[in-house]
Amino acid sequence: MPVMVQALVPVFVLILLGYLFRRWHFPGGDFWPQAERFTYYVLFPAMLIFKLGQAQVPASAYGDILVLIVAMLAAMTLLLVALQWIWRWPGPVFSSVFQGGIRFNSYVALATAGMLLGDDGLSLIAIAVAVKVPLLNLLCILMFSLVAGQGAVKLKPVLKAIVSNPLIIGSVVGMVWSYFQIGFHPLVAGILEPLSDLALPLGLMTVGAGLQLKALRGASMPFLVSSLAKLVGFPLLTAGLALLLGLEGMMVQVAILLAALPTATSSYILARQLGGDAPLMAGIISGQTLLAMVTIPLLLGILW
Repeated sequence: MPVMVQALVPVFVLILLGYLFRRWHFPGGDFWPQAERFTYYVLFPAMLIFKLGQAQVPASAYGDILVLIVAMLAAMTLLLVALQWIWRWPGPVFSSVFQGGIRFNSYVALATAGMLLGDDGLSLIAIAVAVKVPLLNLLCILMFSLVAGQGAVKLKPVLKAIVSNPLIIGSVVGMVWSYFQIGFHPLVAGILEPLSDLALPLGLMTVGAGLQLKALRGASMPFLVSSLAKLVGFPLLTAGLALLLGLEGMMVQVAILLAALPTATSSYILARQLGGDAPLMAGIISGQTLLAMVTIPLLLGILW
């Protein structure tokens, strides 16, 4: 546990620094939104290509990750639908509870995997991101079309957004680079490596800069249920599934870590665009990010 805490403390300190810098208007202007854009479109794709391109991932790992992620998403969807059957929330409220219970923050995922499991863990979680993000987007879009009362959702722009997602592109390019063992020329590595080193700290600070703590005022039962399901229920469920599927080692650690992460900041955009409860979604995102500072070390200490 002390080693785990030591690895995770820098992750959460960087998130808090980003929040404080944004609140203090430092360095000023619209720096933080632009920093997030730069991180999303440049730094993280460069890091994924560089780290995955050097990784030696066995071919069997790809199939294991796919099976486990599909099982995780199916089981968690059933759990969240069961909770909706109990609580009977309005459609927009449930859509935010659903996103809060099943999505994950990619920046925190990559940072914590790198801190806790090194480059091998980072490579595995990057593959998981490439598999899980498209499935999650389609699943959440489907749920919105069923419960949020906005009519049929057009799949073409959704699929276009998935295909053009920089994190997915970076992961796929990195996997192909690794599979064919292309390697990096020293000049290329000299460019990608410093960009890769910058990605995680700046990415974590942009997560903190995006926190909306005012949205936590009057935290409601949907917020509590969604957060408990995501930060506690999902990791426990994932550990059970991994045991049932006979998986072990770093693969299981990566899956549990993915399940234990707070929900994605992009959930707010989806809630606002597709008729969800956007204020509730903002509260879930911010609240889970703060609660995860406690729950992640505890859950990983128990389940790893």
